[in-house]
Amino acid sequence: MVMTEIIERKKRGEELTKEEIGFFIDGYCREEIPDYQASALLMAICLKGMSERETFQLTQAMLDSGKTLDLSSIPGIKCDKHSTGGVGDKTSLALLPLVASLGVKVAKMSGRGLGFTGGTLDKLESIPGMRISLSPSEFFATVKKVGLSIVGQNEELVLADKKLYALRDVTATVDSIPLIASSIMSKKLASGSDCILLDVKYGKGAFMSTKEEAEELAKLMVKIGDYFQRDTRAEITSMNQPLGLAIGNILEVVEAVETLQGKGPQDFVDLILHSGVTMLLQADVYSDPKKARAALIRNIENGKGLEVFKRFVQAQGGDVSYLDDLAKFPTALYSYEVHSVKNGYVKSIDAMELGLISMELGAGREKKGDSIDPTAGILLSRKVGQEVHKGDVLMTLYTERADRKELVGRALNAVEVSEEEVPVPPVVEELISLTPTKEFHIEKA
Repeated sequence: MVMTEIIERKKRGEELTKEEIGFFIDGYCREEIPDYQASALLMAICLKGMSERETFQLTQAMLDSGKTLDLSSIPGIKCDKHSTGGVGDKTSLALLPLVASLGVKVAKMSGRGLGFTGGTLDKLESIPGMRISLSPSEFFATVKKVGLSIVGQNEELVLADKKLYALRDVTATVDSIPLIASSIMSKKLASGSDCILLDVKYGKGAFMSTKEEAEELAKLMVKIGDYFQRDTRAEITSMNQPLGLAIGNILEVVEAVETLQGKGPQDFVDLILHSGVTMLLQADVYSDPKKARAALIRNIENGKGLEVFKRFVQAQGGDVSYLDDLAKFPTALYSYEVHSVKNGYVKSIDAMELGLISMELGAGREKKGDSIDPTAGILLSRKVGQEVHKGDVLMTLYTERADRKELVGRALNAVEVSEEEVPVPPVVEELISLTPTKEFHIEKA
């Protein structure tokens, strides 16, 4: 095959064959196809799109580019969960221990944060001693013993994705739904779980800006999962304001623990319960959603979800005393309160702007390799729909950097206050799955 002919065919909008897609992925991984030709094909895909068949075969080729995990030695149905990323998204820290406390086995590989989106691994590593690099045998043993393990991405899985993502990032070819879907799903499939729950976020603080784009991506990923015979479902969730009250690594760990203690912010609790019900149904632990929800609430109230979180942290070397006494976590040297300048109701909170501010406070990375300050971040005091009076604290900024006071004005401008009452928006808007006849079932939350 000739790479220029493949590029030309896609440039004309033609459907590539399985062999052509495999030739491209294999050749690029072997460094037989140069970056400039790979970039040309990626741009052609961005402009002309891919059929479902092409996307399935691209996912297969990427999956075949590395090793896959075999979780068959772990008894029971194994579930995985993936979020497309957002501001204040600490969902895995509370959701996964909670569902594990009810018998779901969760073997999860996560990533680090980049830009304004936080990474699960960075949050976990803010717990002293916590290890996120385990050998396969340690990983499997922890899932068997605790029901949950979260580790860093295995470099041997989906080799094509790492190379292609780096290239897409510098060639303006990130925002292609077939490329996004194949990237996410090839990694999820390689991780070996039997069922996958996808949290596809949209809004100002998310990668997908509109609900329509989020639905398109979610449906394609659900179809990819079905093609590979995995029970895959997707939630459409709003990121038009930060999730919960905490943004930043230690702040989010504390909020996750408090949520498992029954003291979490309502929007975060709503997401945990909705996602938890779906995972319990996928794992065949429950068949009745109402009973599943009741069981989740019960394991928050009786502390069993928190107990699994502690056992998971301890199994991976973390110091559990910090979870028993949250005051042990270090606090930032500087804090700045942001006060409302008028009376009214919070109409909107710009999640992306607060994510960028938190990055400048030290809670995120502008580029790979940047160090993170685990104490930095933002703690909100008001959410959309809540009443506020002039002088009330809207949020507090935390940082170790002495020259960040000017961020207070930006943070204030990120909050819009209206004189009229504002309804509290839902977090989960839809659950998308496939029926036995391969038709989409969209359940309004």
